[in-house]
Amino acid sequence: MSIKDWPLSERPREKLLSKGPRALSDAELLAIFIRSGTRGQSALDLARHALSELGGLRALLDSEQRRLCRLPGLGVAKFVELSASLELGRRYLESRLQRGDPLASPGDTRRFLEARLKGYAQEVFACLFLDNRHRVICFEEMFHGTIDGASVHPREVVRRALSHNAAAIIVTHNHPSGVAEPSRADRALTRRLKQAAELIDVRLLDHVVIGDGETVSFAERGWL
Repeated sequence: MSIKDWPLSERPREKLLSKGPRALSDAELLAIFIRSGTRGQSALDLARHALSELGGLRALLDSEQRRLCRLPGLGVAKFVELSASLELGRRYLESRLQRGDPLASPGDTRRFLEARLKGYAQEVFACLFLDNRHRVICFEEMFHGTIDGASVHPREVVRRALSHNAAAIIVTHNHPSGVAEPSRADRALTRRLKQAAELIDVRLLDHVVIGDGETVSFAERGWL
């Protein structure tokens, strides 16, 4: 049965309009992108198959063009649309942390950091530099490593903080393994960063570790 033959309340597009996008499953959202099915399979069937084949939504969205385009219903045009949608989402989150704006909420900050770092296959360490009213000065990716770690130099973080005349910083890095739990090395680095920042009267507000669908905040755990 085609999606057009389904009851209105069960069609993905109509469901989104009546209940909002959060009411839809991953497969239903993807089906809206796919738009039309093939003989014997609806767009929702194709979406479910793609998610199952690739191991879920994140794996699908992180897939290379060649792998994604091999799936039924997901050709080059759909790859372009999905890539554009992801970039729009990142820019939307970044627009909420524009230069000169105060941090709106910890949730906004965390979502922005997740969007910036979660797609990397290697470990990346970055800093969000803030003024004395916690307004955003800039975000910088500072160190790139392998899948096992990045070599982070506190003196370089201090140098960039001075260059931006920052009064506070939030540091972040991703764990390509997907497990957000900080390591002993992460905690030791955070202590060194805090000590180095204090020498120039800069506050380290948080260290956020990005995993696969989860984050860990040092500030929330009382480690700062």
